[in-house]
Amino acid sequence: MYPQKRMRRLRRRRMLPLFAEHHLRTEQLIAPLFVDETAREPTPIPSMPGQFRYPPDEVVPVAARLDRAGIGAVLIFGIPADKDREASAAYDENGVVQQAVRRIRKSVPELAIITDVCACEYTDTGQCGIVGPCADGCMDLLNDPSLELMQRIAVSHARAGADIVAPSCMLDGMVQAIRAGLDDAGFCETLILSYSSKFASALYGPFREAADSACRFGDRKSYQINPANGREAFRESLTDAGEGADVLMVKPAGMYLDVIAAVRELGLPVAAYQVSGEYSMIRAAAKNGWIDERAVALESLIAIRRAGADLIITYFAEDAARWLQEAA
Repeated sequence: MYPQKRMRRLRRRRMLPLFAEHHLRTEQLIAPLFVDETAREPTPIPSMPGQFRYPPDEVVPVAARLDRAGIGAVLIFGIPADKDREASAAYDENGVVQQAVRRIRKSVPELAIITDVCACEYTDTGQCGIVGPCADGCMDLLNDPSLELMQRIAVSHARAGADIVAPSCMLDGMVQAIRAGLDDAGFCETLILSYSSKFASALYGPFREAADSACRFGDRKSYQINPANGREAFRESLTDAGEGADVLMVKPAGMYLDVIAAVRELGLPVAAYQVSGEYSMIRAAAKNGWIDERAVALESLIAIRRAGADLIITYFAEDAARWLQEAA
């Protein structure tokens, strides 16, 4: 006990690096990229300062820059020129994501490519799959008819050259269906990063502006998890692990560190998504001079690592890589 035991000995300036329990490295970061089929030049996203929608033919320089910065992977979201009830542009072999993947794969071959597998950007309803009347007569996402759609999207992404497909629609059975579809098409080595514990969060607003994916009616509470339910979130990840997911994801990250820690116990690699609202709040507070952006952003990322995430999807990826290099 004190005075013999002094915890502050470990916190002397020269001692801090020696006893840091967790470290943040650039290769643990994944940078989301928005690719817009209708864009003619990089278009700023007002609610996400520093983020852009890129035309398909301009993603290569961005991907190359991220690769040089040491970023581990990119996660590609597509904004198509046309939407319909069946999300047909999502699995078009010449679709916006497919174009971007082929370009990056050819020009930046060492960069890992992840693609978001969902339909909300592609449906005219803004829902994440096929919509129809449910048992109670209300219109909602139809689970089983949407599974085939996710198979088609995932296979088209793998065929274009994606290393990892990331289903985000929170359908029951989505991992099993996608694994079967990939294997049947000869893509046994393509990984599945499942959005396995995805909450019906209020933090997605800026993303829905960026990806033009807001619901035209209703919401997504029938298929995303109630923020109050940690045990349910764990069961969702446990189920996806059993269906063959290679990596599990918790989304959002910062308000769900307890869920990240719980999912870590399943033994699979864990990713966490620091979502648009988390990013935009830090940026907005920093712009107003209320916080130190660099210090808070890095603190938020190391907290996600401390909770147990192996990989972090973050809009701060490129900035964080620069900050880490400057501190080295």
